[in-house]
Amino acid sequence: MKKEEVLRYLRTSSKTQDGQILSLVDTACKKIESVSVPKTLYRIFDIEVGEDGITLGGETFKSVRLAENLKGCSRAVLFGATLGTAVDREINRAASTDVALAMAEQAAAAAEIEEVCDSLEENIKASLGVNLRQRYSPGYFDLKIEEQKKVFALLELTKRTGITLTETFEMLPTKSVTAFIGIEDSYD
Repeated sequence: MKKEEVLRYLRTSSKTQDGQILSLVDTACKKIESVSVPKTLYRIFDIEVGEDGITLGGETFKSVRLAENLKGCSRAVLFGATLGTAVDREINRAASTDVALAMAEQAAAAAEIEEVCDSLEENIKASLGVNLRQRYSPGYFDLKIEEQKKVFALLELTKRTGITLTETFEMLPTKSVTAFIGIEDSYD
């Protein structure tokens, strides 16, 4: 995991020379890496892009920004990723005894889930031989967080990865991500 990213999530300069902060980040990174059990799942869908949303897998997602992001694509990846429940347990454990460590672990876990998502994207690109658009998740801009219910149903996320959705649409484990990624059509 990139220490610079963890420091960024901590809102600290990536060039810090503060030994105490660097030691805390090292400890947090090691702990999160030791308990993290990443799981990912994705499916590729044909999509229809309209002016104010998209249709994917028989579901309509209303979002002008998502439609703009996917304009020109005829297919999209829908994915879910998580670091697993042990990460949440570790952060909660640290919060009860060492708030600074818990904050550093939160930052390390945020960096770790981003790396998992980036790696998944790279694997998809390589296996399909395509270019992908930027990830776009429920809760971004005008894509309502409530749309998570449709994402969970389309991917069967709870059954396949153990990620659950609360009544307020929070994902558990908390270090989990869902997203749409447009597949750029190539006309070679």
